[in-house]
Amino acid sequence: MKKSDSFLIAIKASIEAGKSIMELYEQGKVKIESKEDNSPLTAADTASNNVIIEELKGTNIPIISEENKQISYIDRKDWPFCWIVDPLDGTKEFIKRNGEFTVNIALVQKGVPILGVIYVPVTRELYYSDVKQEKAYKTVLNKEHILTRELFDEKDRIIPTISKKNDLIKVVGSRSHMNQDTEDFIKNLRMDFNEVEIVSKGSSLKFCLIAEGRADVYPRFAPTMEWDTAAGHAICSAVGLKVISKRTNSELKYNKDSLLNDYFVVRK
Repeated sequence: MKKSDSFLIAIKASIEAGKSIMELYEQGKVKIESKEDNSPLTAADTASNNVIIEELKGTNIPIISEENKQISYIDRKDWPFCWIVDPLDGTKEFIKRNGEFTVNIALVQKGVPILGVIYVPVTRELYYSDVKQEKAYKTVLNKEHILTRELFDEKDRIIPTISKKNDLIKVVGSRSHMNQDTEDFIKNLRMDFNEVEIVSKGSSLKFCLIAEGRADVYPRFAPTMEWDTAAGHAICSAVGLKVISKRTNSELKYNKDSLLNDYFVVRK
């Protein structure tokens, strides 16, 4: 199967998953359970995961998903390619009903994200990128979650806007995970910039903000898993941004022994 075919399947999977999430979101009350790590799980997480797994299985590429039983590293360490999936990134935002949740799908080759898809079901914004082509796009679907224009249209190409204010830096923060390390990072920035503006967003939308140039830096000094970041990493990489591990000072890697990420910073 060609990479382009896999890309289109991933895009379709994200949209169909988003539709399944919205069916439950629009019902209002959703039953909430707790997973072993005490993170929330809803029927929307499960419904989205089922849709994605069904769509992606035709690619014959193995899948790492937050909602699947995890595969041992011995069995997956030699995979040349794998999908990394978060069927509902921002479950807490889903529960809060603020619309800031996404569907994340990334194709990883030997630890490096090469394709990324993020779908925002509430706003119907579809972000997608081909890292090797150094191109990322943002296409908005109609109210029925149907594409009204061709994918990969140059009009939808993400060209980051560059701030003309050299004394201002915009920092992406999390609505749910601001902590002392992040506060210290921001404090240090205040020594170099006259003004530091905090831009708060949930889920992988933080990666989308910085990819579009609506923010300058995204520090994440709280635990994340590979499925939280792989798709956003691919979108940022396609527009020339780096996702740097605080521990190694190199870019995050994927399909590791531990699927837990290092703390990281997204920047140019």
